[in-house]
Amino acid sequence: MERIERICVMPEQAGQRVDALLSEQMQHSRSAVQQWLTSGRVTVNGRPLAKNYKLRGGEEIEVSVPSPVVCEAKAEDLPLDVLYEDAHLLVVNKPKGMVVHPAAGHYTGTLVNALLFHCGDTLSGINGVLRPGIVHRIDKDTSGLLMVAKTDIAHQSLAEQIKAHTFTRIYEAVVVGRLPEESGTIEAPIGRHPNQRKKMTVIATNSKSAVTHYRVLEYYPGNTHSPGFTHVRLQLETGRTHQIRVHMAYLGHPVAGDIVYGAANQPKICEGLGGQCLHAKCVGFMHPVTEENLYFESDLPSYFTDFLQRLTKA
Repeated sequence: MERIERICVMPEQAGQRVDALLSEQMQHSRSAVQQWLTSGRVTVNGRPLAKNYKLRGGEEIEVSVPSPVVCEAKAEDLPLDVLYEDAHLLVVNKPKGMVVHPAAGHYTGTLVNALLFHCGDTLSGINGVLRPGIVHRIDKDTSGLLMVAKTDIAHQSLAEQIKAHTFTRIYEAVVVGRLPEESGTIEAPIGRHPNQRKKMTVIATNSKSAVTHYRVLEYYPGNTHSPGFTHVRLQLETGRTHQIRVHMAYLGHPVAGDIVYGAANQPKICEGLGGQCLHAKCVGFMHPVTEENLYFESDLPSYFTDFLQRLTKA
């Protein structure tokens, strides 16, 4: 069934676009919110709002939220590395090369296909599709830990923790070149690339703040065949699309194997990586029901450790 939600716009929110505000507050994608606006589901005093409407502050917005659509993905009996599971959520270790959610060109073999088989009807429907369960994503060629919600309550709580920056996400990566500092913080806003719409970039306009903390774990000196590399630990304070990959490229040290944000022609030693050498190693959060603080850590996968071995011998 459809439901009605009412949101009061605070004075300090004046000037924001209505689609951006609703997307953030209601935990729905911006494209979904824009569809609601286009179809007249978002009103103030009965008057439909345009998707580019700038808020004045003080409005009471009424949103007619459509019923979730049935997930078209099919359950598939695929290997699933589950580190933790209870009635409310699970933590899975995604392998490199697996797409998280079905999309054009990847309708089968995704993490969602595997979750539908493993969990059946117990995944959340908070993002407008019944039973997807996905709270946050990592890229196809990034390996590592993801949380999955089984209930809407768990989904909302975990999403709020991400928004409040109380959710721990730690990655390890190998980047090209030698980082000049042993540790540091990258504060650079990220938005859609103005000319290449599939890419993100550091940009001042139409962007969101992005903060990444890093610490060097080991340096691998270069030679005539290798530019040198740095094994680095990274902690996200924010979670923008491609944040680590964009921030490291911005520093001039793209993630090894990343042909989107790094060089199209990778150093020969990167051959066989099959994409960026980036692993989501740790997640930490408060359980949405028991309020217990949980923390999980995964081992570096073989593609990552094999690459470190090659660098050691280079």
